Amino acid sequence: MNRKPLFKLQQSVPQILLAMSASAALLGSLSVNAAEQDTKAEENIEQISVIGSRRLGRTVEDSAVPIDIIGADALKNSGFTETNALLSNLLPSFNFPQASLTDGSDHVRPAQLRGLAPDHTLVLVNGKRRHSNALLNLNGSTGRGSSSVDLNAIPANAIDRIEVLRDGAAAQYGSDAIAGVINIVLKSASSGGSVAAIYGANVTEMDGVPQLESVSEGSDGNLAFTEGGDRSLTDGQTLTLQGNMGFELGDNGFLNISTEYRDRHSTNRSDYDNRENYARLDDGSLDPRELTVNRYNHNFGNGDVEDFSVFYNAGYQLTNEVDLYSFGSYSKREGEGGGFYRRASDSRNIEEVYPDGFLPVITSDIDDFSLALGAKGFVSEWNYDVSAVYGQDAFEFGVINSLNTSYGPTSQTSFDAGTLTYDQLTLNVDFSREVDVSFLESSVSVAVGAEYRREGYQIDAGEEASYAQGSFGPGGEVTDPVDGPFGAAGAQVFPGFTPESEGDNSRHNVSLYIDLETYLTDDWNLAVAARYEDYSDFGDTLNGKVATRYSLTEDLALRASVSTGFRAPSLQQQYFTSVATVFVDGEPTETGTFAPSSDVAKALGSPGLDAEEATNYGVGFTWSTDFNFSLSVDYYQILIDDRIVLSNNLSGDAIADLLQGTGANQGRFFLNAIDSKTRGVDVVASYNVATDGYGDLAFNLGYNYGKNEVTNIIDPPAELQGAGFDQDNLFSGTELRRFEVSTPRNKYNLSATWTNDDIRTTLRTTRYGETQDPSDIPERNEVLKPKWITDLDVAYSLSENVSLSLGANNIFDVYPDATRENVDDVTTFSRLFAYSSFSPYGFNGRYVYGKIEMKF
Repeated sequence: MNRKPLFKLQQSVPQILLAMSASAALLGSLSVNAAEQDTKAEENIEQISVIGSRRLGRTVEDSAVPIDIIGADALKNSGFTETNALLSNLLPSFNFPQASLTDGSDHVRPAQLRGLAPDHTLVLVNGKRRHSNALLNLNGSTGRGSSSVDLNAIPANAIDRIEVLRDGAAAQYGSDAIAGVINIVLKSASSGGSVAAIYGANVTEMDGVPQLESVSEGSDGNLAFTEGGDRSLTDGQTLTLQGNMGFELGDNGFLNISTEYRDRHSTNRSDYDNRENYARLDDGSLDPRELTVNRYNHNFGNGDVEDFSVFYNAGYQLTNEVDLYSFGSYSKREGEGGGFYRRASDSRNIEEVYPDGFLPVITSDIDDFSLALGAKGFVSEWNYDVSAVYGQDAFEFGVINSLNTSYGPTSQTSFDAGTLTYDQLTLNVDFSREVDVSFLESSVSVAVGAEYRREGYQIDAGEEASYAQGSFGPGGEVTDPVDGPFGAAGAQVFPGFTPESEGDNSRHNVSLYIDLETYLTDDWNLAVAARYEDYSDFGDTLNGKVATRYSLTEDLALRASVSTGFRAPSLQQQYFTSVATVFVDGEPTETGTFAPSSDVAKALGSPGLDAEEATNYGVGFTWSTDFNFSLSVDYYQILIDDRIVLSNNLSGDAIADLLQGTGANQGRFFLNAIDSKTRGVDVVASYNVATDGYGDLAFNLGYNYGKNEVTNIIDPPAELQGAGFDQDNLFSGTELRRFEVSTPRNKYNLSATWTNDDIRTTLRTTRYGETQDPSDIPERNEVLKPKWITDLDVAYSLSENVSLSLGANNIFDVYPDATRENVDDVTTFSRLFAYSSFSPYGFNGRYVYGKIEMKF
């Protein structure tokens, strides 16, 4: 990425904060007591949910399924500014590891709910389906093989609250809602606003990773290294600017606009490279440059990211019976993510271009926008809601600081590698009303509706030099122009999409649903739902749900649900085709991903893709008392059949012959390969205390226990038997274990917030249970021990309108155990990449920050 920010702001942070403070007095005259209004609004809406039930006025307390409500205050009492990180910090069943060296996934990081894939969670904005991002997660990260909604494209300051339904809901909302539903409710204030500036950096000491002090030539003629204490770093400097403003639209409407700009510099948690970088001299001695070359030649951590987003939410009462509404967004993100360093002597390098070797970098240019228009109102005893939502996400890949080895010494060093684009149009018509039934204690809430959805997915090829093979040999040497051998084709680290990979594919589906809900008695609530969907590419499906709640006492209630669900194969999984460098058991290799319907995939035994099918069970209880204590405990079991996964990286002589000319030496594709079972328990508790003269205390506890199990694997296809492949199956043991053990088996979220006059202090600590980073080689299997991560945020109100916050995430600077101390077989790359990317809390260490906010 060109490090020329949209605004030259990082260098001016002190001046910005000073100017904001000086402006407080001027803004005082504009104050409408925004803090008091926010508090009142929170009291009014905190317990109202729009997901899980279509009955008007349904609250969290009387819901038959578990729902979490996260208010705006909880979102801002933290140093996290990314929505995924905020959810991970607040929800025990939400997992957001921050992998590195995973190509595009470094720029759009996936997250999980209840240990399932990222695309098993449906995301709504204001109750309407949000489009997914165009990227397909392919490398060794959480959610491998999935595409998901980019929650980090939604700025936290645009959010009024987040509703999380922890239950299967495909019968209510359609595909993807297997693990649950996340509904982002946007701010709707018609006046007032706020601006904020947040600046922070990682100030840390890498636990278990020593600083390289010096390099010398040993008595044996090999390199010798002198190590010091744990390596200390200050990096990851991040500036975030936020603004929100509400406006009146005439006498009967509102417009609320939120913007966010973030400029995040990279972090680097790599160890030093102890390999020889240069070829030995003619006499067999070390090249003198070995003693001075930069040994920290990889970037392992957060990449450089600069992004800007704007969201709006608007409504207008046209008549007493008709309300118009609209909301939309635009975001742009530019990022850089390092690949694997090519040493000077590497055959993929050309020393005339990079005499000291090079670190190729993948760049991203992501444009994302959405627009929703709708009308809702009341006609002939029916409430109605008619809407249209369109969204598009375009991910443009670039490669810089690289070369095409086969083009020789005149190769260019930057490349346009191609673009992925996903778009979605959703049309909804919903009707609901109350129907009196004489033999029931209450009326029956009836909701019916229809949906039409059209999806498109497009792959545009990169420029020719990004994927083509020229006539030069390894190292850029002159070679036989016909017989070679030829150097590696395409841009190093990420060969561009080829014309053969190009495609413009689409599909549509139509769905019909009905929801019924009533009280059979004063204490017994029952809800049923059914949904029929018909897809143009794989057929139709019918799903249902039954949920019930019974109040044993005024404070204690039991609840249970059972449902069936499905997830349609994404267009990304059906049509993505590419070749890229993939990290396999400690070694980089060129791996091709081929569409399941392609000739290559069929030759490997691809049966094509079908929908996943799921069955969800849930049972639990809620207990609310008069002394401000509440508790909910819910058990769940999720069975998924025909789960879509990415095959093993298939290799061998037959594969090599088959892949001639593709630039890959291994191949893989998507298929419905496994059945899985997920079981777990969620516990949520809260207790509020109001003291006399010492302020108010709010305690929250969240706990999740989850266990994933692969219960069935499809038989190996005949094509892989005796054909010269290195594997005899389509799914590796490593991937099987990643499903089962790569997320924490248990997780605790504990928090306490103390508010007293002008001071608010929030202390959070999270215990992440044991997690594993598995390998097919047992000696490289990495077990990550449980760790506690503690965050502290202290805010002080300088005036009625201005507040200052100071804090730290991971204040005790906790790291996962260093990989080279955590495996029996320490390879070159397990040394270089000092910590596992499957660490559920990342591996960037302590982050300290300051924030100033003004309300008006």
